[in-house]
Amino acid sequence: MSIIIDGTKIAQDIRRSVREETLAFTEKTGVVPGLAVVLAGDDPASKVYVGRKAKACAEAGFLSREYKLPADTSEAKLLNLIKDLNHDQLIHGILVQLPLPKHIVTDRIIAAIDPHKDVDGFHPYNVGGLVTGSPLFVPCTPRGIMELIARTGIELAGKEAVVVGRSNIVGKPMALLLLAQNATVTMCHSKTKDLPTVTRRADVLIAAVGKVRMITANMVKEGAVVIDVGVNRLDNGKLAGDVAFDEVATKASYITPVPGGVGPMTIAMLMKNTLDAAKIAQ
Repeated sequence: MSIIIDGTKIAQDIRRSVREETLAFTEKTGVVPGLAVVLAGDDPASKVYVGRKAKACAEAGFLSREYKLPADTSEAKLLNLIKDLNHDQLIHGILVQLPLPKHIVTDRIIAAIDPHKDVDGFHPYNVGGLVTGSPLFVPCTPRGIMELIARTGIELAGKEAVVVGRSNIVGKPMALLLLAQNATVTMCHSKTKDLPTVTRRADVLIAAVGKVRMITANMVKEGAVVIDVGVNRLDNGKLAGDVAFDEVATKASYITPVPGGVGPMTIAMLMKNTLDAAKIAQ
């Protein structure tokens, strides 16, 4: 039976550390890290996430501002808000909650954020920095996953790592981070042929597709580290990941649960990125 990686506990440890570091930073510089979160529309899940981020900011000792805009907000108005936040010296991090309303071009909004305040790590400048190994900020979920892997004690150099899913938010940056640690990385997607054969090679398997329990035991190598990024709501209201947890846990050496695995790490790393942004600004 595998060891469950407790993302909730690890995230709590990181947030406690951020709080302590923030207190010392503010005492030394007089600067309070500031995060602005912009929510356009009334997506229920986004509202929940924004609330959690505000709570985490308060816990960390950050200045937190929320900008809640109606769903029919024009792209021009949103761009003007971002321009103002870029010039606001009290704000060190800007996060625009995705998804945006369909009439707004997401890429234009992300590109408008000052890269030095792009605590989500989505700006083209930071994406390019990730490729060359010198980003200002690493996207929060992949950064959190790397921390979870590090806690297992596994040495990534020379290991086979398979990432299932090629999103800009998780899959692609995840592959680059694993490559930077000298893993041999394979990225799988909807056009991959014979997916089980590929995933069975993995010493480290990252599932980030958004399809409930698609990774089954016959797709997993004995002793693999399995990281489940998926969050899927079932008909009964409960959450399930992309990995069939109960059966895969009989083969994996380490595995993350859903909920309580990767999810809590995302906000913890957002706090770290925001503190880093405040330090960069000095």
